[in-house]
Amino acid sequence: MRASRYITEMLSKKPVHVLFLSMTCLSALHADPITTLDGPKIVAALEKSYGERAAKRGTAWLKLMQPDISLSEKDNLEKVNRFFNMFHFIDDIKLWGVNNYWATPVEFIGVNGGDCEDYSIAKYFTLLELGISDEKMRITMVKALHLNQYHMVLAYYETPASIPLILDNIDGVIKPATKRNDLIPVYSFNGSQLWLNKERGRSVSSGDSSRLKRWQDVRQRITTAKLKQPKLKLEF
Repeated sequence: MRASRYITEMLSKKPVHVLFLSMTCLSALHADPITTLDGPKIVAALEKSYGERAAKRGTAWLKLMQPDISLSEKDNLEKVNRFFNMFHFIDDIKLWGVNNYWATPVEFIGVNGGDCEDYSIAKYFTLLELGISDEKMRITMVKALHLNQYHMVLAYYETPASIPLILDNIDGVIKPATKRNDLIPVYSFNGSQLWLNKERGRSVSSGDSSRLKRWQDVRQRITTAKLKQPKLKLEF
């Protein structure tokens, strides 16, 4: 599928689910640290919906998000990338029964698996919790040349002019984008902006990220009160 056609489809598709996850702790979708995290409620919801092991993963996630002034932003990138890359890669059709579903972070933690979008979204929101500015992060759709398919990663920009660092579930080592010649950026977004990538690696602002219907959907579901049940029964 050509990149331009893929972008058009992503901008026009409507959400395919209406019931999902409770995560009022992530209702703030911009750069300010969030201080209303309801840990016991999250852990209880995970245990009720997904079992005891899911509750333990939730507890580990909450611990991961405890601020540590001794850690730099890059240290936080490393620990969040390592944490989520331990989860299992599972195709959406097997897990949720649909071809393309963007899970919320708690759903991803609950089922202990997902695909590239789920890794990137979970890392993004977790790093927001750790105080990394929304302006420094872009969830980025790329063409993965080795896989010959579209793929999603999280890009971190230390400054607006910096070469981004890439957090990826395929290659677990965080590297500058210049060292990831296997990835061709297509478009990227964060809590407010959408960028389309043009020739020679140039990115051009293309308006508000709410134009991406699946992104708008996952952000809305983060503030609702129900957890999606996977089609695939997991025993992780």
